[in-house]
This record gives sequence, structure tokens and C-alpha cells, in this order.
Amino acid sequence: MFNLKQLTLVLILIVGMQSGFSQLGFSHEIGAIIGPVQFRSDFGQRGHEGTNFGNTGIGIGIVHYINFAYRADCNCYSTDTYFNDHFKLRSEISYNTTKLNHYGEWVAPDKTSANADKLRAHSGEANNFDIGMQIEYFPKSIRAFQAFSYRLAPFISLGVHYTSFNPKAYTNYVNPDTGIADGNILNSTNFYSYWEPGSINPESGSTWSTVASIGFRYKIAPLSDLMLDLRWQYYFSNWIDGLSHQLPSDKVNDWLVWLNFGYIYYLD
Repeated sequence: MFNLKQLTLVLILIVGMQSGFSQLGFSHEIGAIIGPVQFRSDFGQRGHEGTNFGNTGIGIGIVHYINFAYRADCNCYSTDTYFNDHFKLRSEISYNTTKLNHYGEWVAPDKTSANADKLRAHSGEANNFDIGMQIEYFPKSIRAFQAFSYRLAPFISLGVHYTSFNPKAYTNYVNPDTGIADGNILNSTNFYSYWEPGSINPESGSTWSTVASIGFRYKIAPLSDLMLDLRWQYYFSNWIDGLSHQLPSDKVNDWLVWLNFGYIYYLD
């Protein structure tokens, strides 16, 4: 299960920071995001196109922005500084889930060994709940964008998220000695024999992650924007997918790429 206590503490911290900025009179924006997630983990073959596209799931989220360019308490623009006109503070609650399988060379049709069968029979699932903050930088003027001087506003962002993960692991490997599909994930003989003992561990946990993205907003109305955002998220743990096989190919922690589509509404 997700660590609700730690998630609550992070949420309180974020709400406190947002409240501090709100008391300064800055305006707010809310929105929703959704899109496909490519989960890059220990499943499959590194750099293999079939792995990247095969291990694709979906992510959804709710976002909130502090807009420094406009003041809600007076319905007027804030002090004209570079920071106020080019940065926004984004907080987010999101969830992503991906079903994971092995693809590539070691499960190719011409591979007929017991290990190949074990890999083909092994599947997993990554389930992640995120709370975090990002600072977004808009090279063009936020004021001018809000005034319809142009409709397209590119941005880049960088931030930190707290992630609570709940992976799952499955196998339908048929034991050749018994002819029975043994789904006991704790029985290491059902999995790839070259993996270190304990490589399968589908237990819930929590970690931090760093998030970077590039995207743009498209203004459709005075108080409404559409958003396209390509995200890279790197976890400070290698157990997000429930698998850490510790082979030479296991060089980095789990990470993902998320292309999300969003709708943003200006509250003030």
C-alpha cells in the first residue's frame, strides 16, 4: 500500500508553500493532464524499440499553478520583473500505471531455452502515485501571452516529486517437472536463472524523483489554455517495477517518459 503518512507530510509542505505565495496576492490556475507513459525499467532489452513501446502505460494528474504575473487581490498585473513575467510555480498530484513484459533478443522466437520461457512467462506492473513541485520557465512574456499577443507559449521545467510505488509481479511459467504453472513469485526457480537472488521484490515503497519537461501552452480563451508536455522522470530507486536483476545491463535506476496533454483554467 502507498505510504499515506509520508504522502500527507509532503502534501502539507506543498500546500504550505502554495499558501505562502497566495497570501502575496498572486493568481491561481488549475488543470488536468493525461497521456501515454513509456516506463524504462529492468524489463526487456535496453535500447530496444519493442521494449520501449511495449512497456507503455498511462498517466493522469491534477496540476495547480501560481501565476506571478497577475495579482488576484486587485485584478491587476504584478510588479513588472523578469521573474514574475517568465516563471510559474507548478504543483502536481499524479498517478501512472504500466503493465511490463520482456521484449527483445532474449525472448525472440528462436530462443527455446528454459530461461527464455521464464522471461516470456514473467510480467509485472508499475503503479506510482506522485506529489511534487516544478518551476516552469517561459522564454516569452507571460503577460503578453495572457493578452493574446501570441497564442503559443513554450516552456521548460524542473522539479522534485515524492513517489509512492506499488509494483506487482507475475509468472505463468510451467514447471517442466510437474507440468503445472507455478505462480509463486517468491520461488526464484521460476525466474531467469542468471539473476541474483532477491531480484524480484514487488513490495510497496517510496522514494524521491527528479522531473524535467519541455512543452508549450496554446491559448484558446482568455481564461483557458491547452498544454502539451513531454516529461522525463528519474527515480532515486531501482525497485519501482519490482525488479532489480543487478546484471551488467542494469546501469541506472528506473525512469519514464510521459507525453501528457492538459487543459488549464485561470481561476483569478
